[in-house]
Amino acid sequence: MEAGEDTAAPAPGDAENLEDTQFPSEEAGDGGGVHEDPTDFGDGNLEETGSGTNDKPPSLLSSLPQSESPSCNCELWDPSASENSPTGDPESGSGGQGGDPSDEDWRSKRKHVFVLSEAGKPIYSRYGSVEALSTTMGVMTALVSFVQSAGDVIRAIYAEDHKLVFLQQGPLLLVAVSRTPQSAAQLRRELLAVHAQIVSTLTRASVARIFARKQNYDLRRLLAGSESTLDRLLDSVERDPGALLLGAVRCVPLARPLREALGALLRRCTAPGLALSVLAVGGQLVTAAQERSVLAECRLDPADLQLLLNWVSAPAFAAGEAWAPVCLPRFNPDGFFYAYVARLDAMPVCLLLLGTDPEAFHDMATCRRLVEDGMHNLGAMRTLGEAASFSNAPSANAPSYSVQAVGAPGLWHFLYKPLDIPDHHRQLPQFTR
Repeated sequence: MEAGEDTAAPAPGDAENLEDTQFPSEEAGDGGGVHEDPTDFGDGNLEETGSGTNDKPPSLLSSLPQSESPSCNCELWDPSASENSPTGDPESGSGGQGGDPSDEDWRSKRKHVFVLSEAGKPIYSRYGSVEALSTTMGVMTALVSFVQSAGDVIRAIYAEDHKLVFLQQGPLLLVAVSRTPQSAAQLRRELLAVHAQIVSTLTRASVARIFARKQNYDLRRLLAGSESTLDRLLDSVERDPGALLLGAVRCVPLARPLREALGALLRRCTAPGLALSVLAVGGQLVTAAQERSVLAECRLDPADLQLLLNWVSAPAFAAGEAWAPVCLPRFNPDGFFYAYVARLDAMPVCLLLLGTDPEAFHDMATCRRLVEDGMHNLGAMRTLGEAASFSNAPSANAPSYSVQAVGAPGLWHFLYKPLDIPDHHRQLPQFTR
């Protein structure tokens, strides 16, 4: 067992004024910066979670007043929807029914990830049903409590070929059980990414307030439908661990003039409160533009961009347009942006616009049309469509560059890493396999 004298991770958020927090649309007055601490997502009913409550988990936007809802034909993203949700059914998304530790198929998995509350309430399991694993998660809570009672913090347990890595983040406990070659530090980074994905949905301050009011609250009510988002995140780490380990984002291979033209196109499109514009395809970054007047002195962290790319890869965003709040944990874990997500020209090209104005949907939609027209004029749609087909090829376990793209006969493999980029930028080295 690894233990340390340092204390557990600090409890998240400044909860002093949480009781007076209003839904952001009621306090969005100045429109500058991200909105602090969105709605409590139904925690007004925390004291009664039994038969008196609605069986359907509240939507992420369920508390949005009618007057604040954008009058458009877009789809407000509902994480509790099962068929068209970005994350699917909560049971099937994490391995379906079953998951009892005595089940041979469940035990054969090389790595498990669990999320639970300090009170031992199950929240998420990478495989199987959390209900079937409630006893197992209770044992994990007991281990943590036992070590904490001695004034110490449990970090990892090594048992034969297994590693158990523990991570406390405020009221949440995350555990990885692995028999892969990954080190404890690498597993801990995965757990941090899982926690960040949860925060991107609820915000850190909301999670802290919920458990401050009721310690044994079932957080699955608010994360219903988000399990598959976490599944996709962990799947992407398995396929392409370099992005997480290096803290970088993988980019679509494009000719430099085209990428620069697309970046200039995004910068020309403006809307009230628009903070960030991202163009992506196949889960990879094409280009991004940041509005300095809104986000002065700040830059988008690659970890936040990874979460956004994972989020917009959801099936619900495969067509049409959507409008939903999203938190960027590295930028501000207690605030959120309004996100406009659209697919361009029935292609797998995704446009993501983040803003601070809750009434800016139609302005964002206008930006989308300008970007779409500009891309057609540049002839970029076909090029990006081919890039998406390449990245989604069944034979490709992870996105990679081909030797043929270099145009050097006789070359077998190469590694490319830019050394002259600014310190505040991080790019994943590209290589052939």
